[in-house]
Amino acid sequence: MNRYLVAISCMLLLVACGGQKTSSNEENVPADTTVVADSTQSALSDEVLDNLPMPKAADELFDDFIYNFAANRKLQMERILFPLKKVNGEKQETIEKSQWKLERYFMRQQYYTLLFDSEKQMEVVKDTSVNHAVVQMIYFNTGAIVQHVFDRMRGVWMLTSIETIPISSSSNATFLEFFHHFVTDSAFQQQSLSEEIYFEGPDPDDDFARMEGIISPDTWEAFAPELPKKMIYNIIYGQPVREGNRKIFVLRGIANGMELEMTFLRKGGEWKLTKLTT
Repeated sequence: MNRYLVAISCMLLLVACGGQKTSSNEENVPADTTVVADSTQSALSDEVLDNLPMPKAADELFDDFIYNFAANRKLQMERILFPLKKVNGEKQETIEKSQWKLERYFMRQQYYTLLFDSEKQMEVVKDTSVNHAVVQMIYFNTGAIVQHVFDRMRGVWMLTSIETIPISSSSNATFLEFFHHFVTDSAFQQQSLSEEIYFEGPDPDDDFARMEGIISPDTWEAFAPELPKKMIYNIIYGQPVREGNRKIFVLRGIANGMELEMTFLRKGGEWKLTKLTT
């Protein structure tokens, strides 16, 4: 996905520098300003994005497609199977093309999140044979997951349905319940740390080197990252797998190179943080 993010961000930066004047008065900034490259972009960014053609190669990988789908209004309307089926429990309805509201997904928050069961499973994002994917919007405040289901049909990705399910019926139900508790309760977070947490991150003394070490629970506060509390995203590539005893929570920035990985292991029915990579 990153090669498309960088290219589009550079184009937006050139547009902003060539034809935009910034104002120090925050009241002049539109409330729904699109955030892609940085927080100073104006609403013109939406217009630019909506007229960018999607590279043909973007249909090969779902990661590349979903970014373009979220960024490009015209493309989004072309890649939805209308009338779109919408299911919430026993309630079923359809959305007509005239009723569809543009979905920007994670584009406005400058990052997105993913859940994996192993490092090997993380490689699935590069698998061009994947023909089914589900973008999950997990709302902790309502206990619901809104799932946008995509299928690759005749070589192109299409949004084929929207399904709402309770978090309790998710394949990641146990971990999601734990994770919400972990990010909202500092005392519980401290209790959920392994005695030794393996750490890997950039070396503050060398911009081109990385460092490794061990974090103990009593020094965790100095390393603890800020994590989303109300809602997270997840993408299921292919068919969901049964929840195991290992989870890797990934937080990736959009066009800014930020990446965070947290590895949790479940032992004796309890999840513990064992590894932090930044």
